[in-house]
Amino acid sequence: MAEPDDSYLKAFEDVAFLNREELRPVRLQLELLKPEIIQNEHQIHSTIVVFGSARTAPLTPYYEEAREFARIVSSTCQLKERREYVIVTGGGPGIMEAANRGAHDVNAISIGLNITLPFEQLPNPYVTPGLCFQFRYFAIRKMHFLMRAKALVAFPGGFGTLDELFETLTLVQTRKVEALPIILFGRSFWEKAISWDLLVEQGMIAPGDKGLFRYADRARDAWDLISHFHQKGGWPS
Repeated sequence: MAEPDDSYLKAFEDVAFLNREELRPVRLQLELLKPEIIQNEHQIHSTIVVFGSARTAPLTPYYEEAREFARIVSSTCQLKERREYVIVTGGGPGIMEAANRGAHDVNAISIGLNITLPFEQLPNPYVTPGLCFQFRYFAIRKMHFLMRAKALVAFPGGFGTLDELFETLTLVQTRKVEALPIILFGRSFWEKAISWDLLVEQGMIAPGDKGLFRYADRARDAWDLISHFHQKGGWPS
């Protein structure tokens, strides 16, 4: 009998077939399901998302504050039978590494949602083994950032951070997701990077939209804002 060709492979074992253009809907579904199923198996009920630049060097102030923030959160909220407020990052270097590292410092789990890019980006070594996921599609990755999110903390960053921040602001503004605390860490950076007042003056956003977020400059302050939001049902007055 002649050696079977690729047509004889089971469909789920045929990598070339799964990578065909026509199979994109299947790939999208798999990227949605795999992290969801695994996080359920780890009893992960809620997360806190930390965004920020991959270029932030260790031992710099923002790196250390991100690390401290993750330490505070992770030492407060994780029980093995029901894990709440698990730190989730993009899994890369910089601020992402700092946040995963902070969770690692206190022996807590954390998640990394990595993405395949034209240039090499390896996961940082502090993501919990078994909770480091690799995505092909930005859209599904961004869905996973918010599916369990109870807060978002955005440290200074570039295009990726801005993209993720504005998508979250848009989803909260349009009530596509439940209201959650959004913290912009590093007030001086964010006030220079984005002219919120200009957007209001030009009628591009409503004045009340500035209430969707708060600023913080210390890890403890960021955590206090998040805690107050969930305990009291909104921002402190």
